[in-house]
Amino acid sequence: MSTKHDTLGERIFDGANYLFLALFALITALPFVYIIAGSFATEAELAERSFFLIPRHFSNNAYQYIFSSDTIFRSMGISIFITVVGTMTNLAFTLTMAYALSRKELMGRNLFMNMIIFSMLFSGGMIPAYLVVKELGLINSYGAVILPGAISAFNLIVIRNFFQQLPAGLEESARIDGCTDLGVLWRIVLPLSKPVIATFGLFYAVGHWNNFFSSLLYLNDHTKWPLQVMLREIVMLSQLAVGDLSTMDPNFVTPPDQAVKMAVIVVGTLPILFVYPFLQKHFAKGVLLGSIKG
Repeated sequence: MSTKHDTLGERIFDGANYLFLALFALITALPFVYIIAGSFATEAELAERSFFLIPRHFSNNAYQYIFSSDTIFRSMGISIFITVVGTMTNLAFTLTMAYALSRKELMGRNLFMNMIIFSMLFSGGMIPAYLVVKELGLINSYGAVILPGAISAFNLIVIRNFFQQLPAGLEESARIDGCTDLGVLWRIVLPLSKPVIATFGLFYAVGHWNNFFSSLLYLNDHTKWPLQVMLREIVMLSQLAVGDLSTMDPNFVTPPDQAVKMAVIVVGTLPILFVYPFLQKHFAKGVLLGSIKG
């Protein structure tokens, strides 16, 4: 019986592929390694060396500067809240609407789909969006950050296509057993959609975590600012400590501006990066499942 790697040429080809992918992954990781190393470097070293992976002299002044006040921890908690609640809201609206639009018996289904596609091509712009949020009384509330983007048209279309690919016999059997539409969605469709839910949940979560402009536009109270906006303020204030200067250590050395920027990137990236390993097994499968047919 022949094996998968039957010839020398196939072995060489596979080895070359593995080598290329390993080098590509290494090149992709190098910038982030440099950012981490730079965040622990001194001002003199950052000025002298254009690129390095290990600093000559380690310094945590940049992180002392960032975490010198409880403000950063409050902002991180706010970001976690917005990310969790926002992602659950996104999934609830997107999954229910995608399931409804996947049903052929829904009247006006094509009209709704055309309206959704139209929203992908044309937008009212920032000022009309701000006026709508203001008239709804959402200014300076977390609803202004979460609700306007509750459904992504692209994600909705992909999930709808996935729902259409599910065997119709499963739903018919559930209905014979007395399941309602919500029962079919909860007991049959969603358990079969874990890869899609994990993948697009991750997309939504990353979007909420990195969302900066909406918070800056709608949240006037600085105590409600999420992490991304607070990190921007840290960079802009550069030489000033976060919070009350009287609480700072008198021996504290003002960190270099470049190191602060790099430390800000690390602080803003690592928390959401830790989510990926838990969803990795569903990620590749979930991205492709709903894109086979339209």
